[in-house]
Formats: sequence, structure tokens, C-alpha cells
Amino acid sequence: MKLLKRWNRISLVKQIVIGLILGIILAVSIPETAKSLTIFGTLFVSALKAVAPVLVFFLVMAAIVQHKKGQQTNMKSIIFLYLLGTFLAGSIAVVISFLFPVSIILTEGAEKLAAPDNAVDVLRKLVLNVVDNPVNALINANYIGILAWAIVLGLALKNASDTTKTFISNISDSIAQVVGWIIKLAPLGIMGIVIGSVTENGLKSLLDYGNLLLVLIGTMLVVALIVNPLIVFINVRQNPYPLVFKCLRESGITAFFTRSSAANIPVNMELCKKLGLDKETYGISIPLGATINMGGAAITISVLTLAAVNTLDIAVDLPTAILLSVLAAVCACGASGVAGGSLLLIPLACSLFGIPNDLAMQVVAVGLIISVLQDSFETGLNSSTDVLFTATAEYKKRLKEGEQLSINRSVMAAETTEKVVNS
Repeated sequence: MKLLKRWNRISLVKQIVIGLILGIILAVSIPETAKSLTIFGTLFVSALKAVAPVLVFFLVMAAIVQHKKGQQTNMKSIIFLYLLGTFLAGSIAVVISFLFPVSIILTEGAEKLAAPDNAVDVLRKLVLNVVDNPVNALINANYIGILAWAIVLGLALKNASDTTKTFISNISDSIAQVVGWIIKLAPLGIMGIVIGSVTENGLKSLLDYGNLLLVLIGTMLVVALIVNPLIVFINVRQNPYPLVFKCLRESGITAFFTRSSAANIPVNMELCKKLGLDKETYGISIPLGATINMGGAAITISVLTLAAVNTLDIAVDLPTAILLSVLAAVCACGASGVAGGSLLLIPLACSLFGIPNDLAMQVVAVGLIISVLQDSFETGLNSSTDVLFTATAEYKKRLKEGEQLSINRSVMAAETTEKVVNS
């Protein structure tokens, strides 16, 4: 019990780092024996994915039921930041691809995958998900459909009795408690995921695509450490990095290893709670961000498309480059509505340059080869930015209302709260 109490006093991030190091050591030293421990990673990700749809459904419904008339939310500002961040990420990817052009070795292996024909099809499927059967939406983790039904039912229950409203709120709080228990198992889950990655994938297959990975990961780091902080600074006029690093540590790290925005929704909601954000706002903005806030996907689409263009010696003019940035942003927002995510949207972008579908699918195959790192960085950027922009919109609103606010103090208060809870 003493050992358990000491462990609980350590911050979650440090616990995850310990799990990460232990996973690497076990995978390298006793790979065959360590493979049996990958079950912990599978269970952790499965548990997060299982609880996330139910959490979102009841949390959003409870937030709307308890919403008081005349109380303002920040959803317009948050959605604007989501769309702006996604467009800027795609634009930066185009600029960096021009500055550091790379070519790739085209390969086979993605012929059986079906890519959408055009951007309209992507958005059409996204819109159709809104009217999905509610049970089907929960089973398939269709967050646009879950949000739509939670909002509709929440509005329908606005005039319900106080007993009903309290019941819904209690269910929401209970599921949030379950999420807290699951997140406590993150170090063990991360250890299992790392063991699986190291023993099964390795890094040898990535060496041939080193330059492409450098451009991809470098662009994502530029967006995460320069572009996004600049957006935060313009909105709140304070040093953005305490908040940026807090989001990257507590959201980005888990998203990096789980490689699932859906699985990271509970983690993001827990982080928003620590930061003292409005529950009625983040209950909607976080699952919505997992659907439309896709800066990492926009980067992947732009970089891999321009790599194909360079490989085929196709000339690119400025108007087409700008159009690529817009198309990458639009397609990225609908990436969650397509099986395979951002990679299967590359043929759409390639069609701008007249690249035939068979060659475009070879580019997708390259993406699948490097996805062990590409998808990890992409998900980490996407998911951490959900919390970052949600917090930014709320801090901006508080400052406008005349509230004395310090980002650094807010982050420190969140860390103090975590230590108290752990104790």
C-alpha cells in the first residue's frame, strides 16, 4: 500500500514516461517474452474507445439540459480556431514542401483500398453521419451523429423535471469517474503499446523514407511549436507556451501512442476539467474537434501529394498550390468520415495535378509504410490542439469580460489540483 501511495503521488505524465521506458527495455531485452504484455496496450485503447462514445453522449446531453437561458458559450470562436488551424497547417505544409522538396520511391500495396472520388463525397458522408441511427452511431463511434442526437435529446429534455435532469447529470458524472479510472491505467497501457510497436514494426522499414518523414514530422513540429502558439498569443496576448506544453504533455503523448483521436477524447475532457474550463463548452468542442480539427491530416495530405508531384516532375504554379492548401483543409475536416483517414484522401489532392488514381494509390501505400510514425505525430498534433483551442477561446472570453487571467497560473493550478487528487 505504501508503494501504491508513492506511485499515485507521481504525476500522470511521469508515470507514462516510466511505462514508456520500461516498455522499450523489455521489448529490446526480452522481445519474445514481452510480446505477451501487449495485451495491456490493447485493453487500454479498447477501454478508452468503448467509454468515449457513451461519455460524449451523456456529457453533451447533461450540459444542454443544465444550460441556463442566456448563458453564452464559445463554440463559434472554437470552430473558427479549428478551421483556421487546419487551413494554416495545410498552408505551412505546402510552403515547407516547396522549401525542402522530396521525392519518394513509389510502391504497391494499397490497390484494394477504396478512396473517395471527390471532396463533395467526403463532406456528403460527413453530413449523412449527422442523421445516423443513434444506436448505430454509438456502436460505430460516429461522433458527429452522437453529438447531433445528444443535442436534440438535450433540447427535448430542457423542460423535464428536476429529478430527470439530476439523473442524467449523475449518469454523466459516473461515466466521467470511470474515465478517470481508465486513465489511471495509462502507464501500463502505454508500456504494452510500446512493446507491440518495437517488437512488430521496428524502424528498419522507415529508413528508405527518412527525408519524407523529416519533412512530415518537421512540419508538424513547426505547427505545434510555432504556428499554434502564435494563434494563442494573438487571442490572449500572453505567453502561450505553458498551455501549449501542458496540452502536448497530457494530451499529445497519449494520442501519440494510441494513434486514435476517438480514444483520446476522455483524456482531453479530463485535461479540460483540470484546466477549469466550462464543462458545457468542452463537452461539445472536444468530440467535435476529434472530427473537424485536423491540422495533422492537412499536413499529411499536402506533403505526400507534393512528394508525388516532385517524383513525377510536375510543375506547380502558385494558384494550384493555394488551391491544394484549401482542398487539404476541407478534406482533412472530413477525414474522420473516411475509413483510412487522411491517407485515403491523398488521391483527391493528387487529382489536382492530373496524377492518375493508380499512381496516387501507390503514394497511399508509401503512407501506410511510414504510418507507424506519421499517424502517431498526426494524432498527437490533432488531439492536443483540440484542448489548446478550446482553452484559448475560453481564456479570450474571460479576458474580454474583465477577468484577471494568467495562463501560467491556470496551468500551475491544474497541476496542483492533480497532485491533490493523486494524494
